[in-house]
Order: sequence, then structure tokens, then C-alpha cells
Amino acid sequence: MREPVDLVQALTRGQGVILLREHPELIDVVKRRVACGQLVTVLPGVYVPAEHADDLGVRLRAAARWDPDAVLLGRAAARLSFWPGVTVDRVELAVRNQRRPQRGFAFSRRRIPPELVSSRHGIRHTSPSLTALDLSDLDHTDAIDTALRTRAVTLDSLHEALRLSPYRRGNGERRRVLLDSRAEPWSRAERLGHRLLRRDGITGWKANVPVYHLGFLYYIDIAFEAFKLAVEIDGRFHENDPAVFEADRWRQNALALSGWLVLRFTWPMLRDHPEHFVQTVRRGIAERTKASARTAERGLERR
Repeated sequence: MREPVDLVQALTRGQGVILLREHPELIDVVKRRVACGQLVTVLPGVYVPAEHADDLGVRLRAAARWDPDAVLLGRAAARLSFWPGVTVDRVELAVRNQRRPQRGFAFSRRRIPPELVSSRHGIRHTSPSLTALDLSDLDHTDAIDTALRTRAVTLDSLHEALRLSPYRRGNGERRRVLLDSRAEPWSRAERLGHRLLRRDGITGWKANVPVYHLGFLYYIDIAFEAFKLAVEIDGRFHENDPAVFEADRWRQNALALSGWLVLRFTWPMLRDHPEHFVQTVRRGIAERTKASARTAERGLERR
């Protein structure tokens, strides 16, 4: 059956979404299409073609049309802004007025400071900094780690988002997460490495230090620059992404040729054998300290 031109035009203009209050002349047509299963209701008065009902982009556009003042929260906001691979089970929205629950959507009465609202493709969402904070606690830091790694946020912007959201339940935990993030880890594995070094009182290191070699830029996961000791931690990306695995081998070769001692660890090594990790790093520091002393002695002898 061929669709009426008006309905086709309405869908086209609405990017696959029909807001019935904008098209009262289509009420009867929409009802017939709903009855025969060609259109489905995703929100009250908002309809989409049945084959697109589960498409996240369509559902986000539907929410934005339904309530232009709503602000997208949580995983959907992260998906839209800095974390394209995150799974989204439901669309969470901050709204001004109480809303009835809807299938696939969650609503909360919450005021988002204007400084922490961003927009993409006409869809309002919490800024990456606030989104990362909302999704993180000390046991679940993937959101902050991903936002830091992709440069979507800085530590300063995370602190500012917390400052602009005072008196929220859970802010104590968020402050602890930010303290735990002070070295700006890019993965859960790196974060664990940082915790273990701090716990053992090992200092003199920085995270994700840029190093140039033959015109190429590399980042060292944990660098003791004074000793040219590099600690590389292979997290989940190394297991799942061959490109990351290959890039790390190029990086290790470049660091070795630049005079760095490279120690490599995996997530299971840090998780299951933390003392071995710490002891190995300490041995690496001791070896590099001795090497530096020998080099200095040879320099004095030449004089």
C-alpha cells in the first residue's frame, strides 16, 4: 500500500519521527497505520515506522521532539558525545515535570546547569564531564577513563562539573573518584597500576607521557622519566583490538631504541599478582638507578 504523500513528507521532515501535535490533519492516517502495524508509538503522541522503533538514533530524535527541554543523561548521553561503543539499554532523560514511565525510557526530575548542557544533532545532553561523573564510581570507572583517553574531558572540567552540581546525592563518592583519577588514567588497568604504586609509596612517575621518536608521537602508560623506565599495561583493548596490539609493539620498539627500559604487564597480572607488579617496578627503578650511576662515573673518568 502506498503511503499518503502528507505522511511521507511528515516522516521525511521529522527524520523518521512524527509528532502528532504538529500534524493534527494526519490523526486518522496515523491511527490506521498503527492499527496495521506500520507505525508504532514510542512516546505519547510520537510515532515512528515499526522497522525503526528500536533504532537508538530514532528514539533519541523522538525524545527531543517530544520534550525539547529534556536533557539526555547517562549511557545515551555518553554514546552521543564521547563513547560510541557503549551499550544503551534505555534512554534516560532529565525533565522539568514528572513524567509517566514509558517502555525503553526513564525520566527524572532534575535541573542540569546550563553550563553542563551540550547539544548534538539537535539533541540536548549532559556535557561529557557531567556524563562521565554520573556513570562512575570507584568500582566502575570506565566512563571517566574513556572520556580522559579520548580527550573529551580534562581533570579540571570534571572538577568543574562537580562544583556546578552541589548537594547531589553521591557527590562524596564522585570526589573520591576524582581523587583516584588525579594521574588521569586512560583505562581500568592503568588505574589499578596507579593505585598499586601509590599504595606502595612509589613516586616519581607520570601517566600517559608523550615521547617523540623519529617524528612519531607515542604515549607511555606510566613513565619514570628520571630513569627512562617505562611501565606499559595491556588492558582489554589489547585483547580485543589487533590494531592496538600492533601499535604497542611499534611503541615498545621505539622506546627501546630511545634508551628506555620497558616493563610490560597485563590486567590479570596486576589484578592477581599485585605484589609481583610492585616488586618488578622497584627492581626496574633499582636497575636504572645503577645504570645512571655507572654512566655518571664513566663521564667523570673521561674528564
